[in-house]
Amino acid sequence: MVRFLARRIIYMIAVMIGISMIVFGLSRLTGDPRLLYMTQGTRWSQEVWDARGRELGLDKPMVVQYLVWAGNAVQGDFGDSLWHKRNSLRIIIEKVPATIQLSGISYLMAVVLGVTLGTISAVTRGSFIDIGVRSFALVGQAAPPFWLALILIFIFAVHFDILPTSRRGDWTHFVLPATTLAWLGSAGLARLTRSSLLEVLDSEYIKLARAKGVSTSKVIFKHALKNALIAPLTVAAILLASFLTGTVVVETVFAWPGLGRLAVDATKNNDFPLVTGITVIFAAMFLFSSLLADLLYAYIDPRIRIYDS
Repeated sequence: MVRFLARRIIYMIAVMIGISMIVFGLSRLTGDPRLLYMTQGTRWSQEVWDARGRELGLDKPMVVQYLVWAGNAVQGDFGDSLWHKRNSLRIIIEKVPATIQLSGISYLMAVVLGVTLGTISAVTRGSFIDIGVRSFALVGQAAPPFWLALILIFIFAVHFDILPTSRRGDWTHFVLPATTLAWLGSAGLARLTRSSLLEVLDSEYIKLARAKGVSTSKVIFKHALKNALIAPLTVAAILLASFLTGTVVVETVFAWPGLGRLAVDATKNNDFPLVTGITVIFAAMFLFSSLLADLLYAYIDPRIRIYDS
Protein backbone atom coordinates (compact mmCIF):
# COMPACT_ATOMS: atom_id res chain seq x y z
CA MET A 1 0.00 0.00 0.00
CA VAL A 2 2.92 2.35 0.72
CA ARG A 3 4.39 1.80 -2.75
CA PHE A 4 0.95 2.27 -4.26
CA LEU A 5 0.52 5.60 -2.47
CA ALA A 6 4.07 6.77 -3.27
CA ARG A 7 3.63 6.03 -6.96
CA ARG A 8 0.35 7.93 -7.13
CA ILE A 9 1.86 10.94 -5.35
CA ILE A 10 4.80 11.00 -7.79
CA TYR A 11 2.36 10.91 -10.71
CA MET A 12 0.37 13.75 -9.17
CA ILE A 13 3.48 15.92 -8.70
CA ALA A 14 4.60 15.27 -12.28
CA VAL A 15 1.17 16.21 -13.67
CA MET A 16 1.07 19.34 -11.50
CA ILE A 17 4.46 20.43 -12.86
CA GLY A 18 3.23 19.88 -16.42
CA ILE A 19 0.07 21.90 -15.77
CA SER A 20 2.08 24.75 -14.24
CA MET A 21 4.31 24.85 -17.34
CA ILE A 22 1.28 25.04 -19.62
CA VAL A 23 -0.33 27.78 -17.53
CA PHE A 24 2.89 29.81 -17.47
CA GLY A 25 3.47 29.30 -21.19
CA LEU A 26 -0.06 30.43 -22.09
CA SER A 27 0.35 33.54 -19.94
CA ARG A 28 3.43 34.45 -21.98
CA LEU A 29 1.91 33.60 -25.38
CA THR A 30 -0.76 36.27 -24.89
CA GLY A 31 1.86 38.99 -25.21
CA ASP A 32 4.22 41.04 -23.09
CA PRO A 33 2.94 41.00 -19.47
CA ARG A 34 3.85 44.69 -19.14
CA LEU A 35 1.00 45.56 -21.50
CA LEU A 36 -1.48 44.29 -18.90
CA TYR A 37 -0.24 46.80 -16.34
CA MET A 38 -0.64 49.79 -18.65
CA THR A 39 -3.89 51.70 -18.29
CA GLN A 40 -5.77 52.47 -21.49
CA GLY A 41 -4.48 55.52 -23.31
CA THR A 42 -1.18 55.77 -21.41
CA ARG A 43 2.35 55.35 -22.75
CA TRP A 44 5.48 54.46 -20.78
CA SER A 45 8.87 55.89 -21.45
CA GLN A 46 11.61 53.46 -22.41
CA GLU A 47 13.18 53.81 -18.96
CA VAL A 48 9.92 52.96 -17.20
CA TRP A 49 9.29 50.09 -19.66
CA ASP A 50 12.73 48.59 -19.01
CA ALA A 51 12.46 49.08 -15.23
CA ARG A 52 9.08 47.34 -15.18
CA GLY A 53 10.55 44.49 -17.19
CA ARG A 54 13.37 44.02 -14.67
CA GLU A 55 10.84 44.14 -11.84
CA LEU A 56 8.82 41.37 -13.47
CA GLY A 57 11.95 39.37 -14.32
CA LEU A 58 11.41 39.66 -18.08
CA ASP A 59 15.10 40.37 -18.64
CA LYS A 60 15.92 36.79 -17.62
CA PRO A 61 15.69 33.62 -19.77
CA MET A 62 12.26 31.96 -20.01
CA VAL A 63 13.36 28.97 -17.92
CA VAL A 64 14.48 31.27 -15.10
CA GLN A 65 11.20 33.20 -15.35
CA TYR A 66 9.25 29.96 -14.97
CA LEU A 67 11.30 28.80 -11.99
CA VAL A 68 10.81 32.14 -10.25
CA TRP A 69 7.07 32.07 -10.97
CA ALA A 70 6.73 28.44 -9.86
CA GLY A 71 8.68 29.13 -6.66
CA ASN A 72 6.35 32.01 -5.84
CA ALA A 73 3.29 29.94 -6.72
CA VAL A 74 4.34 27.14 -4.36
CA GLN A 75 4.39 29.75 -1.61
CA GLY A 76 0.92 30.94 -2.61
CA ASP A 77 2.06 34.09 -4.38
CA PHE A 78 0.48 34.32 -7.84
CA GLY A 79 0.91 38.09 -7.96
CA ASP A 80 -1.50 40.93 -7.37
CA SER A 81 -4.79 40.97 -9.26
CA LEU A 82 -4.75 43.57 -12.03
CA TRP A 83 -8.43 44.34 -11.55
CA HIS A 84 -8.81 44.14 -7.75
CA LYS A 85 -5.31 45.47 -6.94
CA ARG A 86 -4.95 42.88 -4.16
CA ASN A 87 -3.18 39.57 -3.62
CA SER A 88 -4.74 36.99 -5.96
CA LEU A 89 -4.66 34.14 -3.45
CA ARG A 90 -6.54 36.17 -0.85
CA ILE A 91 -9.27 36.94 -3.38
CA ILE A 92 -9.53 33.25 -4.27
CA ILE A 93 -9.73 32.22 -0.61
CA GLU A 94 -12.59 34.68 -0.07
CA LYS A 95 -14.61 32.95 -2.81
CA VAL A 96 -13.85 29.36 -1.75
CA PRO A 97 -16.60 29.05 0.97
CA ALA A 98 -19.41 29.90 -1.49
CA THR A 99 -18.17 27.31 -4.01
CA ILE A 100 -17.64 24.62 -1.36
CA GLN A 101 -21.12 25.26 0.02
CA LEU A 102 -22.82 24.91 -3.35
CA SER A 103 -20.64 22.00 -4.47
CA GLY A 104 -21.07 20.13 -1.18
CA ILE A 105 -24.85 20.30 -1.26
CA SER A 106 -24.94 19.36 -4.95
CA TYR A 107 -22.52 16.48 -4.38
CA LEU A 108 -24.61 14.96 -1.57
CA MET A 109 -27.74 15.27 -3.69
CA ALA A 110 -26.02 13.67 -6.69
CA VAL A 111 -24.57 10.70 -4.77
CA VAL A 112 -27.72 9.88 -2.80
CA LEU A 113 -30.03 10.35 -5.78
CA GLY A 114 -27.75 8.61 -8.29
CA VAL A 115 -27.09 5.48 -6.20
CA THR A 116 -30.73 5.22 -5.11
CA LEU A 117 -32.16 5.60 -8.61
CA GLY A 118 -29.56 3.25 -10.08
CA THR A 119 -30.42 0.57 -7.52
CA ILE A 120 -34.16 0.95 -8.11
CA SER A 121 -33.63 0.84 -11.86
CA ALA A 122 -31.58 -2.37 -11.67
CA VAL A 123 -34.03 -4.11 -9.34
CA THR A 124 -37.01 -3.16 -11.54
CA ARG A 125 -35.27 -3.92 -14.83
CA GLY A 126 -37.59 -3.63 -17.83
CA SER A 127 -40.42 -1.91 -15.95
CA PHE A 128 -41.82 1.59 -16.42
CA ILE A 129 -39.81 2.69 -13.37
CA ASP A 130 -36.63 1.49 -15.06
CA ILE A 131 -37.54 3.36 -18.24
CA GLY A 132 -38.26 6.52 -16.23
CA VAL A 133 -34.91 6.36 -14.40
CA ARG A 134 -33.01 5.79 -17.62
CA SER A 135 -34.84 8.72 -19.23
CA PHE A 136 -33.92 10.90 -16.25
CA ALA A 137 -30.28 9.85 -16.62
CA LEU A 138 -30.31 10.40 -20.38
CA VAL A 139 -31.64 13.95 -20.04
CA GLY A 140 -29.15 14.71 -17.27
CA GLN A 141 -26.17 13.60 -19.34
CA ALA A 142 -27.33 15.07 -22.64
CA ALA A 143 -28.61 18.49 -21.54
CA PRO A 144 -25.99 21.27 -21.26
CA PRO A 145 -25.84 22.73 -17.73
CA PHE A 146 -26.61 26.28 -18.90
CA TRP A 147 -29.72 25.07 -20.78
CA LEU A 148 -30.92 23.07 -17.79
CA ALA A 149 -30.33 26.07 -15.51
CA LEU A 150 -32.35 28.36 -17.78
CA ILE A 151 -35.22 25.84 -18.00
CA LEU A 152 -35.36 25.52 -14.20
CA ILE A 153 -35.31 29.32 -13.85
CA PHE A 154 -38.15 29.65 -16.35
CA ILE A 155 -40.32 27.03 -14.62
CA PHE A 156 -39.74 27.70 -10.93
CA ALA A 157 -38.75 31.37 -10.88
CA VAL A 158 -40.58 32.94 -13.82
CA HIS A 159 -43.68 30.78 -14.32
CA PHE A 160 -44.46 29.69 -10.74
CA ASP A 161 -42.42 32.44 -8.98
CA ILE A 162 -41.57 30.25 -5.98
CA LEU A 163 -37.75 30.29 -6.04
CA PRO A 164 -35.14 33.06 -6.40
CA THR A 165 -33.06 33.18 -9.56
CA SER A 166 -29.68 34.42 -8.33
CA ARG A 167 -27.28 35.39 -5.55
CA ARG A 168 -26.34 33.62 -2.33
CA GLY A 169 -28.85 33.78 0.50
CA ASP A 170 -31.06 31.41 2.50
CA TRP A 171 -31.78 27.80 1.59
CA THR A 172 -34.13 28.74 -1.24
CA HIS A 173 -31.20 30.25 -3.16
CA PHE A 174 -29.47 26.84 -3.20
CA VAL A 175 -32.35 24.88 -4.76
CA LEU A 176 -31.98 25.79 -8.44
CA PRO A 177 -28.15 25.88 -8.75
CA ALA A 178 -27.71 22.75 -6.62
CA THR A 179 -30.35 20.89 -8.63
CA THR A 180 -28.67 21.88 -11.88
CA LEU A 181 -25.30 20.56 -10.71
CA ALA A 182 -26.72 17.45 -9.04
CA TRP A 183 -28.77 16.36 -12.03
CA LEU A 184 -25.72 15.86 -14.23
CA GLY A 185 -23.77 14.01 -11.52
CA SER A 186 -26.66 11.82 -10.42
CA ALA A 187 -27.40 10.86 -14.03
CA GLY A 188 -23.94 9.36 -14.53
CA LEU A 189 -23.95 7.65 -11.13
CA ALA A 190 -27.43 6.20 -11.74
CA ARG A 191 -26.38 4.61 -15.02
CA LEU A 192 -23.13 3.29 -13.57
CA THR A 193 -24.83 1.90 -10.46
CA ARG A 194 -27.49 0.24 -12.59
CA SER A 195 -25.01 -1.46 -14.93
CA SER A 196 -22.72 -2.56 -12.06
CA LEU A 197 -25.61 -3.94 -10.02
CA LEU A 198 -27.08 -5.79 -12.99
CA GLU A 199 -23.69 -7.41 -13.64
CA VAL A 200 -23.44 -8.53 -10.01
CA LEU A 201 -27.05 -9.80 -9.94
CA ASP A 202 -26.27 -12.03 -12.92
CA SER A 203 -23.21 -13.56 -11.23
CA GLU A 204 -23.10 -17.16 -10.05
CA TYR A 205 -22.86 -16.53 -6.32
CA ILE A 206 -26.04 -14.41 -6.41
CA LYS A 207 -27.84 -17.18 -8.26
CA LEU A 208 -26.61 -19.64 -5.62
CA ALA A 209 -27.84 -17.39 -2.80
CA ARG A 210 -31.27 -17.19 -4.39
CA ALA A 211 -31.32 -20.94 -4.92
CA LYS A 212 -30.68 -21.38 -1.19
CA GLY A 213 -33.77 -19.33 -0.42
CA VAL A 214 -32.14 -16.08 0.67
CA SER A 215 -34.66 -13.23 0.59
CA THR A 216 -34.54 -10.77 -2.30
CA SER A 217 -33.85 -7.78 -0.06
CA LYS A 218 -30.96 -9.57 1.65
CA VAL A 219 -29.50 -10.64 -1.69
CA ILE A 220 -29.63 -7.09 -3.03
CA PHE A 221 -28.52 -5.02 -0.04
CA LYS A 222 -26.15 -7.43 1.73
CA HIS A 223 -24.49 -9.28 -1.14
CA ALA A 224 -25.02 -7.57 -4.49
CA LEU A 225 -25.03 -3.86 -3.72
CA LYS A 226 -21.84 -3.99 -1.64
CA ASN A 227 -19.83 -5.35 -4.57
CA ALA A 228 -21.64 -3.25 -7.17
CA LEU A 229 -20.75 0.04 -5.45
CA ILE A 230 -16.99 -0.29 -6.01
CA ALA A 231 -17.02 1.54 -9.35
CA PRO A 232 -19.68 4.16 -8.41
CA LEU A 233 -17.86 5.09 -5.20
CA THR A 234 -14.57 5.70 -6.97
CA VAL A 235 -16.32 7.75 -9.64
CA ALA A 236 -18.06 9.69 -6.86
CA ALA A 237 -14.65 10.80 -5.54
CA ILE A 238 -13.73 12.24 -8.95
CA LEU A 239 -17.22 13.71 -9.19
CA LEU A 240 -16.47 15.84 -6.14
CA ALA A 241 -13.54 17.43 -7.97
CA SER A 242 -15.66 18.08 -11.04
CA PHE A 243 -18.24 19.81 -8.86
CA LEU A 244 -15.60 22.02 -7.26
CA THR A 245 -14.00 22.94 -10.58
CA GLY A 246 -17.02 22.71 -12.87
CA THR A 247 -19.25 25.34 -11.30
CA VAL A 248 -18.19 28.00 -13.80
CA VAL A 249 -21.34 27.85 -15.93
CA VAL A 250 -23.79 27.37 -13.06
CA GLU A 251 -22.27 30.13 -10.93
CA THR A 252 -22.35 32.49 -13.89
CA VAL A 253 -25.99 31.78 -14.73
CA PHE A 254 -27.14 32.11 -11.11
CA ALA A 255 -24.74 34.99 -10.24
CA TRP A 256 -23.25 32.86 -7.47
CA PRO A 257 -20.25 34.59 -5.81
CA GLY A 258 -17.85 31.65 -6.02
CA LEU A 259 -14.68 30.58 -7.80
CA GLY A 260 -16.46 29.80 -11.05
CA ARG A 261 -17.85 33.27 -11.47
CA LEU A 262 -14.55 34.75 -10.31
CA ALA A 263 -12.76 32.80 -13.06
CA VAL A 264 -15.15 34.15 -15.71
CA ASP A 265 -14.77 37.75 -14.50
CA ALA A 266 -10.98 37.41 -14.35
CA THR A 267 -10.89 36.06 -17.90
CA LYS A 268 -13.06 38.90 -19.23
CA ASN A 269 -10.82 41.45 -17.51
CA ASN A 270 -7.56 39.81 -18.73
CA ASP A 271 -6.55 39.45 -15.09
CA PHE A 272 -3.83 36.86 -15.69
CA PRO A 273 -2.42 36.65 -12.14
CA LEU A 274 -5.90 35.78 -10.92
CA VAL A 275 -6.62 33.43 -13.85
CA THR A 276 -3.39 31.49 -13.37
CA GLY A 277 -4.01 31.22 -9.62
CA ILE A 278 -7.52 29.85 -10.12
CA THR A 279 -6.33 27.41 -12.81
CA VAL A 280 -3.54 26.00 -10.65
CA ILE A 281 -5.84 25.64 -7.63
CA PHE A 282 -8.53 23.95 -9.75
CA ALA A 283 -5.93 21.51 -11.07
CA ALA A 284 -4.67 20.76 -7.56
CA MET A 285 -8.24 20.07 -6.39
CA PHE A 286 -8.87 17.67 -9.25
CA LEU A 287 -5.58 15.80 -8.79
CA PHE A 288 -6.14 15.48 -5.03
CA SER A 289 -9.63 14.07 -5.62
CA SER A 290 -8.22 11.64 -8.18
CA LEU A 291 -5.69 10.49 -5.58
CA LEU A 292 -8.51 9.94 -3.09
CA ALA A 293 -10.36 7.92 -5.73
CA ASP A 294 -7.32 5.70 -6.31
CA LEU A 295 -6.89 5.15 -2.58
CA LEU A 296 -10.58 4.42 -2.14
CA TYR A 297 -10.51 1.90 -4.99
CA ALA A 298 -7.44 0.19 -3.54
CA TYR A 299 -9.01 0.09 -0.08
CA ILE A 300 -12.30 -1.38 -1.31
CA ASP A 301 -10.73 -3.84 -3.76
CA PRO A 302 -7.48 -5.39 -2.38
CA ARG A 303 -6.74 -6.89 -5.80
CA ILE A 304 -5.72 -3.42 -7.01
CA ARG A 305 -3.06 -3.15 -4.28
CA ILE A 306 -1.69 -6.61 -5.07
CA TYR A 307 -1.58 -5.91 -8.82
CA ASP A 308 0.09 -2.51 -8.40
CA SER A 309 2.66 -3.59 -5.81
